[in-house]
Amino acid sequence: MASNANMKKNPDQGFEMRDHYSLKGAVRGKHYEAYSGGTNVVLLEPDVAEVYKNSAAVNEALRTVIAQKAKPKATSRKRAS
Repeated sequence: MASNANMKKNPDQGFEMRDHYSLKGAVRGKHYEAYSGGTNVVLLEPDVAEVYKNSAAVNEALRTVIAQKAKPKATSRKRAS
């Protein structure tokens, strides 16, 4: 079997489909609509995943950040001397 380094250089070299990888009965584009519906998968770093246990917690935190960025910042005016 070719190593990963060799496969990156020439992906077709030394590759052959094995019999137990049969695609018989496969349907092209079976999940296309589900994936095109806007589903996003994001991988969290382990330290972040400890705090945000599920997608609802992540969404809530991100909405808070978005709301903070949307608020106009108060500008401080310097007095003329």
